[in-house]
Amino acid sequence: MTCPTARGILSFMTRRQALALPFTAFAARGLAQNRGMASRGVTPTLRGKPSGLPFHAHFVNVARTAGLRSPVIYGDAANHDYILDSMGCGVAFLDYDNDGWQDILVLTGRRWQASPPEAMIRIYRNNRDGTFTDVTAKSGLGRSVWAMGVTVGDYDNDGFDDLFITCWGQNLLFHNNGDGTFTDVTEKAGLLRPGTHFGSGCTWVDYDRDGKLDLFVAHYMVFDKDATPPRGKDPACTYLGVPVYCRLDGLPQEPCRLYHNNGNGTFTDVSEKSGILGVPAGYPLTAAAADFDGDGWQDIYVACDTSPSLLFRNNHDGTFTEQGLESGVSLSEDGQAQAGMGLGIGDFDTDGSLDIFKTHFRADTPVLYRNTGKGNFRDVTFRAGLGVETRFVGWGAGMVDLDNDGLPDLFFATGMVYPEVERKQPESPYKTPCVLYRNLGGGKFEELLEEAGPGIAEAHSSRGVAFGDFDNDGDIDILIMNMNEAPSLLRNDMSGTNHWLKVLLVGVASNRSAIGAQAVAVYGERRQAQAVLAQSSYLSVNDRRLHFGLGAATTAALEIRWPNGVEEKIAKVDADQLVVIREGSGVIRTEHFGPRINTNKHE
Repeated sequence: MTCPTARGILSFMTRRQALALPFTAFAARGLAQNRGMASRGVTPTLRGKPSGLPFHAHFVNVARTAGLRSPVIYGDAANHDYILDSMGCGVAFLDYDNDGWQDILVLTGRRWQASPPEAMIRIYRNNRDGTFTDVTAKSGLGRSVWAMGVTVGDYDNDGFDDLFITCWGQNLLFHNNGDGTFTDVTEKAGLLRPGTHFGSGCTWVDYDRDGKLDLFVAHYMVFDKDATPPRGKDPACTYLGVPVYCRLDGLPQEPCRLYHNNGNGTFTDVSEKSGILGVPAGYPLTAAAADFDGDGWQDIYVACDTSPSLLFRNNHDGTFTEQGLESGVSLSEDGQAQAGMGLGIGDFDTDGSLDIFKTHFRADTPVLYRNTGKGNFRDVTFRAGLGVETRFVGWGAGMVDLDNDGLPDLFFATGMVYPEVERKQPESPYKTPCVLYRNLGGGKFEELLEEAGPGIAEAHSSRGVAFGDFDNDGDIDILIMNMNEAPSLLRNDMSGTNHWLKVLLVGVASNRSAIGAQAVAVYGERRQAQAVLAQSSYLSVNDRRLHFGLGAATTAALEIRWPNGVEEKIAKVDADQLVVIREGSGVIRTEHFGPRINTNKHE
């Protein structure tokens, strides 16, 4: 629950006025008092003069009228006694029934004392009119667990997307039966492990290019509630002078794991022989599998909290080598570990290579790694203008073109981890707004404080974020997990005349979900790369249809590299439509979306 003082700060101030909050001094003092917190105590850089350019995306939270009303239970709302209480979980856009409309999956947590009935994994079917129906009861997904992350993909190539969900306890594999129901096949698939594990980042990845989706699973730490002192028991664990739970320093770690798909519904643990098991994991969170070095094989990048982030380079022989430090994506530009939480993967400078955007704790900046070619990266955070914002804890992130101008923007949700602190220090509110950086081109961004609509400025303590076009109107909408509140569904009400193109890839020799494929859209002088990802943001999954804003361009050429390395080119595709491309067959279907249906009459 937000205290009145903090609520007043965020409700009655504009975001521009809120910039005057005396944050940095408090944050720096807190850093010294809470052991294990990875934050550099960065003083924000001065903001430049606003560009004044129009921004044609406008976000409104339509969750309630769309039918997303159940709160996402995760720990106690007023106090977080253990680190698990504060971590939150992911969300997903997915088309589980193959009707061409994005449905919604929302994960859940629990409470240590009696968990309310709302504490369950939920799935919502898209009604195709701007609303959703909660179909959890008949889906087979309605578990009450401490869930963290999700990855979506068709692991058995039967044409329907399956779900793997990481949890504190035991992870879950749900097979999509193709009739609106799911079956728990975790044990049958060989994915149960003895003991209690703290699963975090997970992603489907066809690491050996055999056409079957394998599975990468990270573990945040080893967490034993009975052996962990709760908030207030360790005098060394405070933030801004307020007793809080102890963070990561000294907590035991658990290695990441890799499971090979046997093709018969089962998996084999290949963690040791692949080289994954031998890498010190640190405290890993979000995982993203993509071809970062352009060699046609999927690598795996993992954002790590309070430890160097990891880049597992694919050696093409069933093994990986961890090369995060050598590639420039383990640490900040000044060589420090950061509190890596969320990941946005995209091509912000439209040079045809995948870049990385990663979110961190407050009193620090997010980081933007520019891919300089062959998978080598350069930290361009301050050069890009991202040093102006250090007030918030960043979580789910995206590198997505929100205004269809042909230049991917940067977005992340925020939320403090200590609800107790604001009662004594209102300068550290638990609920905070989202952050949006508009891409100005030339490698530069500017933070939009009020121009993107009321949905961006709403204060929540958010975690997972998914990006997708739920109303099929040609722009990107945003789904956000909020701690102990209903999710936010930010509908994008676009204006202007910018064009767009959606691409849905269907594998044949490759895995049917085409996870690991990469498409480059060529329009004007730009070459924008996007990858078909099975996890990114914060433990979340985006709409698998790749969305390219094209600006003034009315056509684009497509260059596709399928997960098995085969390349395919399509010379000219008209804008403002969805194209479905089957491996080896080119465009097999197109769809022109109609105008947005507005059933929300009181917005």
